[in-house]
Amino acid sequence: MAHPTVQLDRSSSEVTAPPPPSADHPRTRAGLTPRRASVVVLLAGTAVLYLWSLSASGFGNSFYSAAVQAGSQSWKAFFYGSLDAGNAITVDKPPASLWLMALSVRIFGLSSWSILVPQALLGVATVGVLYASVRRTSGHVAGLVAGALLALTPAATLMFRFNNPDALLVFLLTLATYLTLRATEKASAKWLVGAGVLIGFAFLTKMLQAFLVLPAFALVYLIAAPTTLRKRVLHLLAAFGAMVVALGWWVAVVELVPESWRPYVGGSTNDSILDLVFGYNGLGRIFGQGEGAGGGGGGGGFGGATGLTRLFAGVSGGMIAWLIPAALVLAAVALVVIRRAERSNRVRAAIIVWTGWLVVTGLIFSFMAGTYHDYYTVALAPAIAAVVAVAGQALWQQRGGWVARIGLAVAMLGTAGWAFVLLGRASGAYQTLRWPVLALGLLAAAGLLMSHLLPRVLAAVVIALAVVTAGAGPAAYALNTAATPHTGSIVTAGPVSGGGFGGGPGQGAGRRLDGQGRGTQGGPPQTPTPGAPTRTGGLGGGGFGGGGTADADLVALLEQDSEAGYTWVAATTGSQSAATYQLATELPVMAIGGFTGGDPSPTLAQFQADVSGGKIHYYVSGGNRGGPGGGDGPATEIASWVAATFTATTVGTTTVYDLTQPS
Repeated sequence: MAHPTVQLDRSSSEVTAPPPPSADHPRTRAGLTPRRASVVVLLAGTAVLYLWSLSASGFGNSFYSAAVQAGSQSWKAFFYGSLDAGNAITVDKPPASLWLMALSVRIFGLSSWSILVPQALLGVATVGVLYASVRRTSGHVAGLVAGALLALTPAATLMFRFNNPDALLVFLLTLATYLTLRATEKASAKWLVGAGVLIGFAFLTKMLQAFLVLPAFALVYLIAAPTTLRKRVLHLLAAFGAMVVALGWWVAVVELVPESWRPYVGGSTNDSILDLVFGYNGLGRIFGQGEGAGGGGGGGGFGGATGLTRLFAGVSGGMIAWLIPAALVLAAVALVVIRRAERSNRVRAAIIVWTGWLVVTGLIFSFMAGTYHDYYTVALAPAIAAVVAVAGQALWQQRGGWVARIGLAVAMLGTAGWAFVLLGRASGAYQTLRWPVLALGLLAAAGLLMSHLLPRVLAAVVIALAVVTAGAGPAAYALNTAATPHTGSIVTAGPVSGGGFGGGPGQGAGRRLDGQGRGTQGGPPQTPTPGAPTRTGGLGGGGFGGGGTADADLVALLEQDSEAGYTWVAATTGSQSAATYQLATELPVMAIGGFTGGDPSPTLAQFQADVSGGKIHYYVSGGNRGGPGGGDGPATEIASWVAATFTATTVGTTTVYDLTQPS
């Protein structure tokens, strides 16, 4: 029986992909139950992986969880992405990623599940969208392979079980790619404009990172859309306009609303969202210190050495790099094999757009001199999975030619050898696993070289063996990731982790714990907290981005007189400390200086005015300075003024000042 969706003439390089069957097609009405069942298994398996023991990570990143809690109480905080319902300062990202979680908390109440489940469901949806996109180009089996490879990517397992903005970003980029390929099939301006709208909302999720896919989108439409060059350019301009509108409305509101009417833009130097876009979250990320790094500390100091090996070294390698060599080899060989296909060929278009996404984003991550964290690499996961599936399917269908077979075999050998290296970086069972992976990889490579001579059944066994071998290492790391609670702002996936802040060799920075809450290599011991933060002694377990636990007596003190009309029950330096108290009390706590404690908000004069107006009840000393230079400027001035003006009281191990009772 011929392959039902992708037809390749082994005597030429022509590759065609007929459109999917219509709704009234006889094979659509009946006989597809096994296929539908396999898709259900894929999505259900992904859901189990991403939801299993999800609450073990507690509130995950308390920085964003506090903003979600604030948004569930205040629509103003919801719109701006404020850290607290009193609207003192925002997070250092746009708020789109917070909106879904905040709505969930409004409906179901504040808990680990209400915050993290929306993220996990975004992961399931992303796998489904990738399946649909690859199936449209390369058939059902290729779609299943792509979806499974994405679901089992360790970085994806980490971030779809966590509450950073990356989950929504990856979903929107994957869906935008699907719409772009649909637009390319028939030169549809409507589909392309839809992709532009999605990129606009991706910008409202993580700003300029959303634009890294645009070169691939523009290139594939200019090359493959079956219409005149003039119309292709006009369609791209229309999509660009739709993108600007989709992101610009929120940016315009923030810029035009008077500063006194809204919270301070966290991470900026001048309370401007444009400064945040091009500074801390823009040039500061790419060029490092001195290139627009805002008060949030956007410049240098993180990420290890730049270069082409960054994604393969240290923690990043085990999180994302398993199939990068295979993806690049398969894409290059497939483009050679189908070089004579017509300009609008769907398979080539898909390879171009997914490979373009992978190459551009991968190079930016490799050479960015500013802040880089290993978990950023989740943005590469859909592209890698799609390239492997689409290009691999194209070469498999052309295995009658020696170029295709060599390409498949080389990709398999590279994947097995690289998995052997990556598994060797871990210990225990991973050291054992690498030997069968290597042996099966060699066997699969030999089978691929001879696949044109094998009977259909044996050929199917060979390709199945190749897929299973390629996915074994990532799957093992993904299962480890799902079984490990993760908290804090800097998290990593898999069993390999190191100290420090970066992504170079031996410098992973995850706050990873074993099943009993004991710290592993990624950071100091820290107890995961299902539901609300544990009310124990002190503000412990913090460190960079770690949040901590709130002293039970201090929580009780903050909750006293909470209905007396205070805008903030307390103020403290840094968002992580403020988030800990806020999540424990579910009451607004002012984060002086934002994420690092270094943002110039509030000024001493503004803080004094708030105290005089009876808006702040307590000042909690110490606080958590989240990064280099944190706590300088207004935060230090405020701490000095409070100490000189009010009487200190010790609650547990924390010094507290009642700002309604000057000394």
